[in-house]
Amino acid sequence: MGKKDKKHPDDPRAIVRKLMKAGKVKKKCCRSSSRCKKCPVLALKRAKTEVAKAA
Repeated sequence: MGKKDKKHPDDPRAIVRKLMKAGKVKKKCCRSSSRCKKCPVLALKRAKTEVAKAA
């Protein structure tokens, strides 16, 4: 119902939060020199570019 069923939310942070709940992204950045695939910082960057492309 309502806004929760949106297929492409326009808020990048919401996308990353959803990935965290699914276990695809870690909750905190481990600050490694080469960022890992599960890094929330990189996930947010990817989500921002994805939203920008969709708009």
